[in-house]
Amino acid sequence: MKRFIQGEDRTQSTLLPELLDDYIAEANPVRVVDVYVDELDLGKLGFEGVDPAATGRPAYHPAVLLKIYIYGYLNRIQSSRRLEREAQRNVELMWLTSRLMPDFKTIAKFRKDNGKAIRSVCRQFVMLCQQLGMFSEALVAIDGSKFKAVNNRDRNFTSAKLQRRMEEIESSINRYLAALDTADRQEPAVAHARSERLQDKIAALKAQMKALKEIEVQLNETPDKQISLTDPDARSMKTRGTGIVGYNVQTAVDAKYHLIVAQEVTNVGIDRDQLSSMAKLARAAMGTQDLTAIADRGYFKGEEILACREAGIKAIVPKTMTSGAKAEGRFDKADFIYDPSTDEFQRPAGQRLIWRYSGIEKGMTMSRYWSSHCPRCTIKEKCTPSDYRRVSRWEHQSVLDDMQAQLDHAPDSMRIRRQTVEHPFGTIKLWMGSAHFLTKTLDRVSTEMGLHVLAYNLKRMMKILGNNALIAAMRA
Repeated sequence: MKRFIQGEDRTQSTLLPELLDDYIAEANPVRVVDVYVDELDLGKLGFEGVDPAATGRPAYHPAVLLKIYIYGYLNRIQSSRRLEREAQRNVELMWLTSRLMPDFKTIAKFRKDNGKAIRSVCRQFVMLCQQLGMFSEALVAIDGSKFKAVNNRDRNFTSAKLQRRMEEIESSINRYLAALDTADRQEPAVAHARSERLQDKIAALKAQMKALKEIEVQLNETPDKQISLTDPDARSMKTRGTGIVGYNVQTAVDAKYHLIVAQEVTNVGIDRDQLSSMAKLARAAMGTQDLTAIADRGYFKGEEILACREAGIKAIVPKTMTSGAKAEGRFDKADFIYDPSTDEFQRPAGQRLIWRYSGIEKGMTMSRYWSSHCPRCTIKEKCTPSDYRRVSRWEHQSVLDDMQAQLDHAPDSMRIRRQTVEHPFGTIKLWMGSAHFLTKTLDRVSTEMGLHVLAYNLKRMMKILGNNALIAAMRA
C-alpha cells in the first residue's frame, strides 16, 4: 500500500471549519438560489403558510421548501424522497436550509399545494431578465415537444386500441377453450391439472374483458374519445418514433440569449392552434410592443397567423407542403398568380381564372375561381383530371402572402429557429431522464415544468452574467 496515495485514519481527530458558511464558496450557485428566494414577496405570489398560525405545531416557512425545490431542479434532483435524503447529507442544502430537514411528505405537499405560486416564481425570474435588458432583439422562436407522462401506453385507450385489445382477448379465450376440449380427452390425472390451469386463464381473461367493457362506457363519455387510467389528463400523441402518452410542452425562446420567456403545458398533440397564444405570452413577458415570432410548419394555420397580425405580432411560419397535385406532377396552387387589381388568377397556360362565388368553409370565407377555357386547354393534363381547375382564396390571404414575402427575404429564419428553440428542449429532457414527468394531472405537470424552466433560465443567467453579478442584480 506504500505506492498508493494514502487517506487519513478514520479514528483520527480532525479540525473541521467552525462555520458551515466556510464550506460554501462565494461563487457557489446555491448562494444565487438563496438570494433569489429571499428577495421574493412570497405572500404576494400566493404561497400558503407565509403568515404562521397562532396555534398548533410550527410549520416550515415556504421559503425553505422553495429553496429546496429550486436547488433540487438545478442539480437534477426532482424526487421528494431524494430531496429529503439530500437535506440530511448535502452540505450545500444544509447551508441553504440552515440545517432544516423536512420529510418527503412535507416537501411533496408543498409542491402540490402551491403549484400556481411556483409557476409565478418562474415568471418572476423572466421579469428580472427583462429588467436587465436581456430581450433587446424582440425575436422569439416558438416550438413544442412531447414529454412522457407517468401513464404507461398500455394504460391509455382509444376506441381503436380498445377494440383491438378486446379482439385479442376474445381470440385467446377461444384458443384456451379449444385447448380445454383437447385436455378432456387425455388421462384423468393430466386432464384435471391442465383443465384447472386453463380455466384459471379463461377466468382471468373474462375479468379483463369485463374491465374493458367498463372502460368502453367511460370512453364514449369523453369528448376526445380517449382515456388514460393512471394520469387522467395525459393523452396519446404522435412522435417521430412509436408515439407516447404524455403532454405537449410549448415554449417561446429568446433568440439572443436562448432564455425561455414563456411556457405552457397542453395535452393537445398538435401545435397549429398554439401560435398566437404563445406569441402573446412571450410579448407580455418580454415587455415589448414589437415582437417577431418564428415557428416551424406545424404552426401554419391561417386563423392563428391572422390573430398574430391583429395583435401587432409579426409571425414567420413556412407553409406546409401538402399539395396532392404537385406530388402527382401537376401544377400546384402556387403556380397560379393572383392579381388583386382584377381579383383574378393567372393560369400557367395564360388564361385567367375569374371569381365565381364566395362561401363559408370550416368557418373561413373562401372565394372560388375557375376558367371556362379549361376543357379546351392544351396542357389540361398537367393541371387537373377534372373538367375545370378550381382555385380557392381565403378572404385574408394577403396576410399569408405578406408573411411568405418576409420569409423569402429572410431565408435564414428557420436556421435561427432551430438553433434557438431546440437546444433548451434537449437540455431539459436530459435533466429529466427517461421518465420525464414525475407528477400526474395537467396542473401538477405544469408546476413541474415551471421548475425545470426556472432551473434552465437560472443556469443560463449564471453563465451569461456570472454568479456574483446576478446576485448583485437580484439585490438591486
